[in-house]
Amino acid sequence: MENRSHALMTGFFTIALLAAAVLFGVWFNRDRVERDPYLIATTLSIPGLNPQAAVRYRGLEVGKVDAIDFDSKTAGQILVHLSVAPDTPVTKTTYATLGYQGVTGIAYIQLDDESVGSPLLQTSKDNPTRIPLQPGLFDQLEKRGKAILERAEKAADSLNDLLSPDNRKTMLAAFSDVSETAREYRELPQKLGPTIDKLPALMDQARGSLAAVNRLADDATKLTSSLQGPDGAISRLNGTVDRVGLSLETVAGGIELETLPNINALTDETRSSMRAVRRTMNTLNDRPQSILFGAPDGAPGPGEAGFAPPAGAGK
Repeated sequence: MENRSHALMTGFFTIALLAAAVLFGVWFNRDRVERDPYLIATTLSIPGLNPQAAVRYRGLEVGKVDAIDFDSKTAGQILVHLSVAPDTPVTKTTYATLGYQGVTGIAYIQLDDESVGSPLLQTSKDNPTRIPLQPGLFDQLEKRGKAILERAEKAADSLNDLLSPDNRKTMLAAFSDVSETAREYRELPQKLGPTIDKLPALMDQARGSLAAVNRLADDATKLTSSLQGPDGAISRLNGTVDRVGLSLETVAGGIELETLPNINALTDETRSSMRAVRRTMNTLNDRPQSILFGAPDGAPGPGEAGFAPPAGAGK
């Protein structure tokens, strides 16, 4: 009987000791830090976020998630209750985003601030202040991914339209035309080869012809200068004509009247011939090239092709 009593007391003592150890551990590990309550009201999805999840301010852990429930006043809105250390600089420009720890998928609340030096945000247990939740990285990737997929789908549709059977035939025909043109261009140097080889000889001949023309023009210039010089043939011929005229005038005074008209006519013809010679020399002096190419054509007269009456002739 005593053994049974001793075993029962031992059992009660062991149970009491275990309960005391559990209570001591709970009491010792309880969070004794006073925290400020905040509230996040959002219509965004919060996958992976659970109660007791960490709350971080720019990477530094400053609190935890107390509870997650639905807003009874607004359908579809989720309320996330936060407990944040009182020394956390939560201001009027502070916002929250949803972050994830590595590849585990465990979410946490990331607090950040748009500016530095904003007024602090006051809160209380009866009326916790709300912090806006902005789309996180995955939300932005999801939205942009949808937009990229839509654009890719439109691009694929446009590509399908571009590669329709009719368009493919048109593009193949265009490629054939380009290939034919390129082939003809490749053959062009071969066709022009003989002509190009003859160009140096033609250039030499042209240079020789030009040199000959220049020499001929120089000779014509020298001839004109010698003819019109002070001791040239024209000057000597003019002197001779003048002397003949004086002699004829002297003789005319002593000859009979029936021979005077003939002598005067001869004098006039001689002077006309000298004037023609002088005009010819002047033309050679002004246009030496006329020796090769001839005198320029005269202006067309009335009734000839190209004749234009002078201005004011019809008035």
